[in-house]
Amino acid sequence: MSRASSAALALATTLLATACATGGVATDPAKSTSVDVDVPSIRHPAGETPQWWFRDGAAQAAQRGAMGGHAKNVILFVGDGMSLTTVAAARILDGQRKGGPGENNRLSWENFPATALSKTYNTDSQTPDSAGTMSAMATGVKTRAGVLSIGQQPMRRDCAGAQAVPMLTLWELAASRGFATGVVTTTRVTHATPGATFTHVPERNWENDTELSDEARQAGCIDIARQLVETRFGNGPDVLMGGGRKNFMPVSERDPEYDDKVGERLDGRDLVAQWKQRHPSGTYVWNAQQLADAPASGPLLGLFEPDHMQFTADRPRDGAGEPTLAEMTRTAIARLKQNDKGFVLLVEGGRIDHAHHYGNAYRALTDTIALSEAVQAAVDATSAQDTLILVTADHSHTLSFVGYPKRGNPILDKVRGSSGEDDGNGNYALDQLGLPYTTLSYSNGPGYVGASAQQPEGPKRFQHTVSGVQIPKNGRPDLRNVDTQDPDYLQEALVPTAAESHGGDDVGIWASGPGSDAVRGSVEQNTIFHFLLQSMPALRAELCKAGDCDGNGVPVTLPEPGKFRQ
Repeated sequence: MSRASSAALALATTLLATACATGGVATDPAKSTSVDVDVPSIRHPAGETPQWWFRDGAAQAAQRGAMGGHAKNVILFVGDGMSLTTVAAARILDGQRKGGPGENNRLSWENFPATALSKTYNTDSQTPDSAGTMSAMATGVKTRAGVLSIGQQPMRRDCAGAQAVPMLTLWELAASRGFATGVVTTTRVTHATPGATFTHVPERNWENDTELSDEARQAGCIDIARQLVETRFGNGPDVLMGGGRKNFMPVSERDPEYDDKVGERLDGRDLVAQWKQRHPSGTYVWNAQQLADAPASGPLLGLFEPDHMQFTADRPRDGAGEPTLAEMTRTAIARLKQNDKGFVLLVEGGRIDHAHHYGNAYRALTDTIALSEAVQAAVDATSAQDTLILVTADHSHTLSFVGYPKRGNPILDKVRGSSGEDDGNGNYALDQLGLPYTTLSYSNGPGYVGASAQQPEGPKRFQHTVSGVQIPKNGRPDLRNVDTQDPDYLQEALVPTAAESHGGDDVGIWASGPGSDAVRGSVEQNTIFHFLLQSMPALRAELCKAGDCDGNGVPVTLPEPGKFRQ
């Protein structure tokens, strides 16, 4: 027998033995590291507690094999309000902008190997908000709508109750143990999603001191901006970038970009100055050029607008200049990587949600594409060997993708094709009134075609602040001569509401890097915290040192924040 034949026989024998050992099925690396965690059976919702949520989330991640991950760094990308419909429509728009039909295009995270579905409900609401959902991802514990990183026991705005049940966040754990942490967003940094990383309040709108109730002040509650700067978990975020300057500035200080604006704090605190004092080697910037010129190391605070940052579509018109989400992501990673222990980073495409609330698909989709570019920037700036990247949304929206448009039909245009499952002729598909309609529409929102106190009957335009709505006298408008691809066109809405609402349907999770094999199936949203934590051995070991792990090293006991404050 020749050497080649012997080698082939040996290989065949090895493959046969492997097939026999595995029943002929390829071994799943996540299953090989699966760990079972006992979770007590409870009656829902009466039996739900923070401790139960934490253990149940830990069990879902461990059973799927997250303990097998060996990530040094973790990055969580949140597309606020990025429903699966939003992803599909943005994918097509991105592809069509590149000259293709669009449907076969992929956003950056759609190249990731692992996917799952996230169940987003809050403990008190089928359709959730961003505060309760990000709190679940930040703490491993589901909670109420409208609150940030506290347990579900107290009602919303119950200051005293909230102070009794703060939930330790992944960012606080990391910062308290010497890991680098970062928070990047296109919203105000005090908004719900970024706020959940380092603050604990029973009311998401307590962004500065003027928004606290007298009762809350008397009970000792502190606004979100102050908590971000004064956090006792390490030195807080090493990188904090987004909008929201007004919440850090006293009313006596004029905004550096807009002559007609001043800070909103009435307590006299200059939180930017306070941050600089706490971070003497840090850099504060408020425009894109300052960010580009900033030193390459040290803590960084970037507040690029008094309020939210501009939508991607509107950023070119910003006088002072704002960085893109991708630029902020690259900057954050470059700084955080300098910490040898590793880092935990949040990057939020927060204005996707706002555009949906405005009923404006164009801005929602272009901000989704910007998030895709930021994710790609993170992929390019990190190694798949040591960095887990997880992309998800906090909740859905009511955007619908309807009709039977022909392949390549512009996603923001009217349907050319058919209204049924028959062959379309390529002309406008017509409703039962003989009128064309757009591929994208909303179930509710300011795009309702009846007259309002602000705009006449017919198609509506961005930005439409709605009041005084009337039933349309002429029914649906004829859109044949309406440019529905105009960036300011508002898609039609079935139900007239002041703002389009969130949706209660599941959202996607996409993951790449060490530990990503565990991201599969349908999971409760708080499991995302446990995917991240369990995939980062050095960080979960800190909870084990505190006595919060079981015999297999799985963090299963709700951490006591006091053990990690400094």
